[in-house]
Amino acid sequence: MRTSHRSECVINQTLEVLGDQWTLLVIRDIVFVDRRHFRELLTKSLEGIASNILADRLRKLVEQGIITKSDDPTHKQKAIYSLTEKGIALVPLLLEMAAWGDEYLPESELCGLARTLKEGGPDMRAAFMDELRKTHLPA
Repeated sequence: MRTSHRSECVINQTLEVLGDQWTLLVIRDIVFVDRRHFRELLTKSLEGIASNILADRLRKLVEQGIITKSDDPTHKQKAIYSLTEKGIALVPLLLEMAAWGDEYLPESELCGLARTLKEGGPDMRAAFMDELRKTHLPA
């Protein structure tokens, strides 16, 4: 994991972790579509991520402590990816990005869950994040 940064600016440092073309899309699919296995993330990606890119992004997200990787108890050769608290904390950022795109991009469309959360207000968003904690974080 890289420990030095181009600058001390927190926006720069955040971009070094999240700012490539694929990372937030992988997180989006884990958060909003509950895709938690490599094969699901690979084959159901609307954007068509390549397997080597997906493997690299998942590895980096694990290194950054945004997701965890564990053995899937239902299948010996599968791993399951789960959000950490640090990963769940990205949900408001994703929702703000979705709201911005919905307002300013001419052909944008929010996914159904993002729209529901946007329209549902802070209580609904908090309940969603609590549900993510129940699903992804160890008891």
